[in-house]
Amino acid sequence: MTNIKQTGNNIKSFSLSPTGILYIVATPIGNLGDMTFRAVEILRQVNVIACEDTRVSHKLLAHFGIQSKCIVYNDHADEKVRQKLIMQLDQGMSIALISDAGTPLVSDPGYKLVQDALLHEHKVIPIPGASSVISALSAAGLPTDAFYFGGFIPNSSGQARAKLEEVKELRATVVFFESPKRLLKTLTIMESVFGSRQCVVARELTKLHEEFVRGTCASVLKAFTDREKIRGEVVILIEPAGDKLPPDKDELNEMLRRELTSSTLKSAVDRVAKTTGLPRKEIYSMALQLRGKG
Repeated sequence: MTNIKQTGNNIKSFSLSPTGILYIVATPIGNLGDMTFRAVEILRQVNVIACEDTRVSHKLLAHFGIQSKCIVYNDHADEKVRQKLIMQLDQGMSIALISDAGTPLVSDPGYKLVQDALLHEHKVIPIPGASSVISALSAAGLPTDAFYFGGFIPNSSGQARAKLEEVKELRATVVFFESPKRLLKTLTIMESVFGSRQCVVARELTKLHEEFVRGTCASVLKAFTDREKIRGEVVILIEPAGDKLPPDKDELNEMLRRELTSSTLKSAVDRVAKTTGLPRKEIYSMALQLRGKG
């Protein structure tokens, strides 16, 4: 078995360890050119590649001429599959774990397999590469010295709001994954929770139609509301909590209008007052004016 070593611009082969090793291999999130030399070499040399979906992975492997044996593995699979992989590691075989796209275990399967491999005292070696979280952070224009990654936002509105309320006061950029089908719904809740904070939606990262939409939660929501259809994988980023100027009158009115469409007057006022930190009496007066105009 061979591995690679890079010195300057030269890539040299050397032997893989004879003991069982689990490689955690990152794969491209869209652009095949983001596959690393090391990842290709590892995937060519391992005994087994454990992947989420062989139909997806075979396209990638065929592109790079990789013929290693593939099996389906995810954390919801039969425990016998995981036990078989651990047994193969015990026998000194090498295994690569890949996801459909990006770095395994980052909102993708793999935790249980890694945990079991470590319990059996096998080496677990990361083969770094593409990550939509890091890609989005690097180009979003928001602080990167500290960030919180929350995975996918819960489907139900109540659970989504509760999750966002949990991270509202973090002094770190908040990063979530979201489905394009739920983007408008989620951005609406985010506007209610985060108010006038800066928001970035990164869509179709590394692909032909890559896009970053930046602005307040309200302006980003408006940008996507006017679209006939939203496609592609989505990463949403929210700026850290901090000392900010309160939203202006137009922003407050827009926040109140959205809340009043789905909430009682009292609930709408309570939420906007909590989000902005402004006196409830002031928000209530504005809400009554909006109601009167409606």
